[in-house]
Amino acid sequence: MIPNKARKLRDELKAGRTVVAAGAHDGLSARLVEAAGFDAVWASSFEISTSHAVPDASIVTMSEYLEAARAMNYSVRIPIIADCDNGFGNSTNVSYMVRRYELEGIAAVCIEDKRFPKLNSFIGEGQALESVEEFCEKIKAGKGSQQTEEFLLIARTEALISGRGVDEALRRAEAYADAGADAVLVHSKARTADEVLAMLGKWDGRAPIVVVPTTYYESTVEELAAAGVQMVIYANHAIRAAVRAMSTTLAEVRERGTTASVESRIAPLGELFELQGMGDVGRISI
Repeated sequence: MIPNKARKLRDELKAGRTVVAAGAHDGLSARLVEAAGFDAVWASSFEISTSHAVPDASIVTMSEYLEAARAMNYSVRIPIIADCDNGFGNSTNVSYMVRRYELEGIAAVCIEDKRFPKLNSFIGEGQALESVEEFCEKIKAGKGSQQTEEFLLIARTEALISGRGVDEALRRAEAYADAGADAVLVHSKARTADEVLAMLGKWDGRAPIVVVPTTYYESTVEELAAAGVQMVIYANHAIRAAVRAMSTTLAEVRERGTTASVESRIAPLGELFELQGMGDVGRISI
């Protein structure tokens, strides 16, 4: 029986549990997220863009993002939450995007209130945001086009990223929840969680709050959950770890002309065969 991953995710949030997700960019990284015990996979636009070796700046197309999310969804039994930038255009684009992602069994999509073409949140000092009214129309269009009750749309505000302050983040979060968003992601690149916690202190609970503690990494899941956060996303750590490990290993092999010194640090072929599911194809002998 194919699990209803959207229902699983929605039930977790409805029950008041804190969902912990981690970023991935393909089927293998998604499978590693699941194996590590995370509740959901974040199909990260940053990780997917990086895997294509292009900037995270609205260069990768919706079809390419969807194909990556589809591969992840096929590879795991936990829900996929797809990072869909600003919805790939206007309200019409968001409607189409929601239908396509829902059809592929993706549990949720997340759209942000930056203008197209969007730029990664950690680049530059400011971000151009859509008006509240424009973005609410996108949310309504997306919710109006979904075919099942379980599918979720997460609205992400970049008000704190753009330096507009806690009150503006709160105003936008309230408007987005009222427009029908199933959860609101409040993003920050501060070195501490203070501004996120300040916003949470004013939040009335009309929708679950999602955070991405990339820069305020000393905050724990337990601390964030105690403040009222219902989803914590470690959005980019898998690919950052992979890049460092691959770079170090390849440089050492090239320098020494042998893999002898790295063999104890890299995964044996048998482990990769297991991740691939090769046991379903034939006997593993390595």
